[in-house]
Amino acid sequence: MSRSWRGVYWLVPVVLAVAGAAGWAAQRVQRSQPQERGASRWAQYEWEMQDPIPDPPDAWDEAEFAEGRLRFRSPLDNRRFGGFGGGFGRGRRRWGIDANKGDRVFAQILRRLTRMHVRSVEQIVDINSDDMYDYPWMLAISIGDWELNESEIKHMRDYLDRGGFLVVDDFHGDAEWQNFAQGIARIVPNSTIVELKTDNQIFHTVYDLNELYQVSGRQIERGMPYERGGIIPHWRGVVDPKGRIQVAICFNMDIGDSWEWADDPLYPERLSSLGLRMGVNYAMYAMTH
Repeated sequence: MSRSWRGVYWLVPVVLAVAGAAGWAAQRVQRSQPQERGASRWAQYEWEMQDPIPDPPDAWDEAEFAEGRLRFRSPLDNRRFGGFGGGFGRGRRRWGIDANKGDRVFAQILRRLTRMHVRSVEQIVDINSDDMYDYPWMLAISIGDWELNESEIKHMRDYLDRGGFLVVDDFHGDAEWQNFAQGIARIVPNSTIVELKTDNQIFHTVYDLNELYQVSGRQIERGMPYERGGIIPHWRGVVDPKGRIQVAICFNMDIGDSWEWADDPLYPERLSSLGLRMGVNYAMYAMTH
C-alpha cells in the first residue's frame, strides 16, 4: 500500500449514541476526488446516496485512516425499489445504500474506541480507479448484484494482492450469494471462502465476540429479522494462501443499518452493539494483518 499505518490501539467502553444528469458510463471516467473546499465534500455523489447528511466541521481535514466506500455498478441502478420508511427513489444507486450517514457514524465510533487517526468522512472509491490502492480498508454495501467488467476485475484483484481488505455487507438469499460468489471467483481465481467461527482472530482483535447473532436491517422495527429470504446469517471470509482474510463477508445481515440507525430508539441496541464491535474488529484486523 502507498501509506504507512500505525498499529497501536487501546480499548475503551462501547459508546453507541453517535450520532440525474449523466449516467454511469459518463461519470465513471471521473476519479473519486472531492469537490473544492467549502462545498459538501461528496456533493457530486449525494444524489446517488440513500441517506446523505451534512458534512461535519472537519470534513476537509485529512487523517491517517479513511474508510473507502466502493462505488460499483448494479443492474438495479436508477430503478425504484422499496425500503423501510419509503422507496429508495429513482436516480439512487445500489452502492449508495446506507451512505453516507452509516459511514460517518462508523468513523466516529473508530475515533472514540481506538487511537486510530480517523477522517470524519468516507472516501468514495470508484471500482475502476487507481485511487483504491491508497485506502487499505473498503466497504461495499448491497454487492449481491454487482456487475464487473475485466478492468474492474483487475483493479479488485490488484487491490487484494497488495494487502487491501474489503468488507461486504447487506446482501441476502441464494441468488445474491451466487452472483457475489461468481464475482469473487473472477477476482480471486481458486479462492477459498470459509465460514468464520468465533475462535477466528478477526473476532478478537479488540473485542472478544464469542456470541454471534443476526444483525438485522431496520426492518427489524417491524418485527422482520431477515430480508429477501436470507434467514440464516453467515460470517464468511475469502482467505489467501497464508491464511489472511482478504474479504470479510456479512451475508444475510445488514451491518450498515446497525451503524446508520444506532441513534434510533426503535432499533435494537443489541444489534447496534454487535455491528459496531464487528466493524471495529474488522478495521483493527485490516490494519494489523
